Amino acid sequence: MTLPALGWQGLVVLATFGISLLIATYCTYAERVIAAFLQDRVGPDRAGPFGLLQPLADAVKLFTKEEFFPAGANRALFVFGPCLAMITALMSSAVIPFGNFLQFGDTIIHLQGIEINVGMLYVFGIVSLGVYGIMIGGWASNNKFSLLGAIRAASQNISYELAMGLALIAVLMMSGTLSLREITLQQSVAGEWHFWNIAKQPLGFLIFIVCAFAETNRTPFDLPECETELIGGYHTEYSSMKMGLYLFAEYINVFVASAVMSVLYFGGFNFPFQYEMRDWLVSSRGLELVTAQNIITILGLVGLFGKIFAFIFFFMWVRWTLPRFRYDQLMRLGWTILIPLAIFNILLTGGLITFGIIK
Repeated sequence: MTLPALGWQGLVVLATFGISLLIATYCTYAERVIAAFLQDRVGPDRAGPFGLLQPLADAVKLFTKEEFFPAGANRALFVFGPCLAMITALMSSAVIPFGNFLQFGDTIIHLQGIEINVGMLYVFGIVSLGVYGIMIGGWASNNKFSLLGAIRAASQNISYELAMGLALIAVLMMSGTLSLREITLQQSVAGEWHFWNIAKQPLGFLIFIVCAFAETNRTPFDLPECETELIGGYHTEYSSMKMGLYLFAEYINVFVASAVMSVLYFGGFNFPFQYEMRDWLVSSRGLELVTAQNIITILGLVGLFGKIFAFIFFFMWVRWTLPRFRYDQLMRLGWTILIPLAIFNILLTGGLITFGIIK
């Protein structure tokens, strides 16, 4: 790879982190708007037109609030906990292919921060590290309620990562690769948009999205921050921007989970009739093949973000619709329902592949 190409990929990495932060920022606004809509009330409408400057007002509030350190807290770990949660959330977005590639002369820019052949394994590894941010924050607070919330988060993540990993195995059995780019490109069969993995793995997708709710600590799986039992959960003692980092990390995790589900099951940056549209642009509109491919890449990028935003809306819709599970219900669902279902899905997928029904 030449130096200019490395420079372009560096800009793609920075853009990925910037977009992740921007989406997480405005997820706080979208959460309020969707909650207001579902509850038939007025949402944010004071800060700027339609309340669009509300995230900026929140940032000013968080940065200017008093810094608080509980008595007996481990100060170094108390600060390190939210930082680790934020860093791991951002790092997991680096391997997601947001688009195919753009070509300008001899320069080819892949719309993916880092392409590695174990991309899905990388995502799982980084996401697994994120629970340490919660555990460290809960323990360092020197608060029993915070510690209970952190323990809940750890047990919840362990339980649901098993089912999520087993659901992913079925996709890997069909694709034969851990590369997110390769998995996406395998769902781009010309003229056959129904080759998206959702058509082959509906049960696996259902298991994966339920586990995604648990992994991101979203309602109805928000037991680590259950205010009715634990005051505020693992971040009870946090204030100012340290509290903001935990909140931002949750929204970035929602964004990453939505992107991963879009890539694994809904074709990623592929969309119906993309190759027919590219050929039409070349034959009927007289465009060069490179220009037509760039247009298709940009449309695919827009389409992927449309899928991601649909999943983010679904996350928020569920939050303001369903009640929280009890802790025993949470554990029972993970260990006695989702894990056996995921194992059954692996056996079913293996049988279908053996008899040539799916490939």
